[in-house]
Amino acid sequence: MTENRLTDRLDRPGRDSFSGSRRPDGRLGIRDRVLVLPSVICSHVVAEEIAARSPGAVAAPHDHGCGQLGADAEQTERTLVGLAGNPNVAGTVVVGLGCETVRSDAVAAAVEERGLPVRELTIQDAGGTDACVDRGAAAVADLRESAAPQEPAETDDSTAAADDSAATLGDLTVGVVVDDLADSTRRHAHPLVAAFVERVAAAGGRVVVAGNERFAAHPEETRALVGGAAADRLLDAAGRPARATRVGTEAATRGFDAATGFLGDAPVTGVVAYGEWVGAGHDRGDVDAANGTNADGGVTILDAPSRVEEAATGLAAAGAHLVLHVTGQGTPAGHPVVPVVKLSGDADTLAAVPDDIDLDAREADADDLESLLLAVADGDRACAERHGLTEFAIARAGPST
Repeated sequence: MTENRLTDRLDRPGRDSFSGSRRPDGRLGIRDRVLVLPSVICSHVVAEEIAARSPGAVAAPHDHGCGQLGADAEQTERTLVGLAGNPNVAGTVVVGLGCETVRSDAVAAAVEERGLPVRELTIQDAGGTDACVDRGAAAVADLRESAAPQEPAETDDSTAAADDSAATLGDLTVGVVVDDLADSTRRHAHPLVAAFVERVAAAGGRVVVAGNERFAAHPEETRALVGGAAADRLLDAAGRPARATRVGTEAATRGFDAATGFLGDAPVTGVVAYGEWVGAGHDRGDVDAANGTNADGGVTILDAPSRVEEAATGLAAAGAHLVLHVTGQGTPAGHPVVPVVKLSGDADTLAAVPDDIDLDAREADADDLESLLLAVADGDRACAERHGLTEFAIARAGPST
């Protein structure tokens, strides 16, 4: 058993707070990364090379942005902009080719409209691959220097104490994705996650839950849960490209309570589209009647599939600080923007890949899970982070050429 595995730390005194990186606009991040964001598949190798040359930078390579149509292109652009707005991102360098459908200048302009630090360049305008990598690395360094902590101004002790106060569970936005409905998951993980979700909501924090197939399989119960127009985003999931049909089939067979037992009794405040931002008051404002999203604490359902790579990207774009991934199979996927914490209740999986699972749901309670996630928020690395796993995928809204 590796020394760095977070499960081994649960016998230590629990924590109830964490520190983080405070952005100029007041948002609190738990990581401090410059995001190198290709707007199109054609520029993803250049983006990866820029990140590789730049300490503290991460890339998000993907196969989108070229030849996409209508809602699909809109969703890709919306997701890229949402990722740049994640509180873990100190600044973004958007890299394009120069002739793509999802244009780098449009993405950068949308990021800038949010008041976020951004730089933009294209391979064609830079003069080719090598020149673009050089300029991109310089842009990352410029953003990193701009984001460096400034010397605090002279202040009295009371103000200093307020500035140095630690963040708590209520300051977190936690993403949750459950990628199966195995007996072990429902028996061990669902009750544990439900208790934790209720605890986050009670503390004033936010939980964003992916997995539209579970809701699409039960239209009446979904309408009763979220009501009206907000439910329509989940109920038309069956008409989209299928990526996790097994979850949807099992959800229909097992029933709504079995499919959604990890939600607990926390209030569901609304539904948000893939790529949209669920923010606190200074991020997004009050209730958004158009999409059913509420800025207060509670549970927001993200219109995203249960496939962890696509779900984690949607959750990161929605503003999650970290993602809790409940898995019976032990899928070892991470993400470049947010830590992905693995929870499993499957005995075979826990025995087969013990160093890929952060917490054994069979032996843990809500206190353990809270302590674990606060430790990650405070800088401890989850297993996927320690292994350098940064899988990235964007869900499709419809057909592409």
